[in-house]
Amino acid sequence: MLERKVLDKYYPPDFDPSKIPKLKLPKDWQYVVRLTAPFNMRCKTCGEYVYRGKKFSARKETVQNESYLGLPIFRFYIKCTRCLAEIAFKTDPENTDYTMEHGATRNFQAEKLLEEEEKRVQKEREDEELNNPMKVLESRTKDSKLEMEVLESLQEPKGLSQRRAHVDFEAMLRQHRLSEEERQRQEQEEDERETAALVEESRKRRLLEDSDSEEDTTPTQPQPALQPNPTAILDETPKAKRKAESWERSVGALGSRPQLSGLVVKKTGLDSIIRRGRAPPLPGAMKNGQAAGPAPPDAQHVLPEPAGRVF
Repeated sequence: MLERKVLDKYYPPDFDPSKIPKLKLPKDWQYVVRLTAPFNMRCKTCGEYVYRGKKFSARKETVQNESYLGLPIFRFYIKCTRCLAEIAFKTDPENTDYTMEHGATRNFQAEKLLEEEEKRVQKEREDEELNNPMKVLESRTKDSKLEMEVLESLQEPKGLSQRRAHVDFEAMLRQHRLSEEERQRQEQEEDERETAALVEESRKRRLLEDSDSEEDTTPTQPQPALQPNPTAILDETPKAKRKAESWERSVGALGSRPQLSGLVVKKTGLDSIIRRGRAPPLPGAMKNGQAAGPAPPDAQHVLPEPAGRVF
């Protein structure tokens, strides 16, 4: 089976290349080539954006009467993807770029404009230095000053790296660890002091409360109880009797004390002495020709033993 793509061709022994006729083509002959858009552009007709890298089947031709250092310049024709308007651009070997000719405008060429401005400024400076020697001296002074600043800026990180090379990181870590331990120890001591102060304060408060409770519980001298006078009921004025209601006659008065409750008196040793004709000595009475002092508090409440029968 024969190969589909023939790589080796057969040349007969009597082959003579000079006998092959040469094809005469015009210099502006156009070829159809496949290429990609070299930059971002926008169509002037419809405003469609054509992005860099989009593939086109373009026509290629050689630009007449234009070259750069013997290198030919080529022109390419493509069509807009929306309105099919023709867009043309050509190569720029001087700047290793492409130049837009017509049909569209180039986008995002700020970097290119900046480079062109720098070249223009450099060219103007060179032209001025050729005619003004003082300008040359001033430019050299500025350049030397700028170079010194650049060297200083380069030496600064170099010096930092050298100083960093002599740093003992292990010692720094040990110092940091020691400072951290010291800080923890100080915090622990402060906590212990605060705890001791709180305990001391609570102990003092407890002692004060205990002392107050002891003062409150000290025994006080009992006050003498007043004995009821059995004849006091005789001195009371009779109360006005009110007319009893009918329901009180059958049920009785509610919440009232019995009327004869005050007539019942507890019998005491003093009553028996009074009945037998004896009275207890009064305070301040004469005893053996001398004034007797007031009876002690405890003696006032002690009743004498009942005496024997008097005949």
